[in-house]
Amino acid sequence: MKTVHPNVALRTLVIGANGGIGKQVVELALEAGHNVTAMLRDPVKLVMTHANLQIVKGDVMRPETLEEHMEGKDVIISALGTNTITKPTILYSEGNKNLLKAMQKKNVRRAFFISASALEISPVLPFYVRFAEKYIVQKILRHMYDDLRIMERLIKESNTEWTIMRPPRLTNKPATGEYRFAINSFLKNCLSISRSDLAHFMINNITNEATYQTTIEIGY
Repeated sequence: MKTVHPNVALRTLVIGANGGIGKQVVELALEAGHNVTAMLRDPVKLVMTHANLQIVKGDVMRPETLEEHMEGKDVIISALGTNTITKPTILYSEGNKNLLKAMQKKNVRRAFFISASALEISPVLPFYVRFAEKYIVQKILRHMYDDLRIMERLIKESNTEWTIMRPPRLTNKPATGEYRFAINSFLKNCLSISRSDLAHFMINNITNEATYQTTIEIGY
């Protein structure tokens, strides 16, 4: 499958724009010529300026702050994340539930959401990796994964043109544009991907209908 580059600037809303993935999405979207609205709870935390960038205040856990920023948008990229990975959370499920409701009200159809590859144990990974994911990763991150499972169900029940990204271990290496991915299936030896290349895939496949309503594993 080839990436699809839109010929026009798209009006893009990035949720969680000050996070590791969110910042990369904002930067690459601007490089691609899109008009970007970066939404975060504390706008001063995103130190970035660009003629096509608007930084706004909003919180997915406060639905009333969402709708005004969705007006006229072509795509939403939800890059939500939490540092409390070992404690119960409803950020992914409730946050994206609020996001989906706001999208419906504002007639925004296209969106990307971030999940995790270890949510399901891949049968094509080496035995030792499957063992580690099941008995270590899923145990340590059980609260986050429980919430991600609810999130994925809510997304899949929606009538949006969604894409759920399931990255493996994330790194801070620069974008290469060289990676593999699997649509609605498992990717062999899917062990790591940089946040920048994850962002690269999303920005370069915004209008790619082959990724609509699909779950995608991505890795090197």
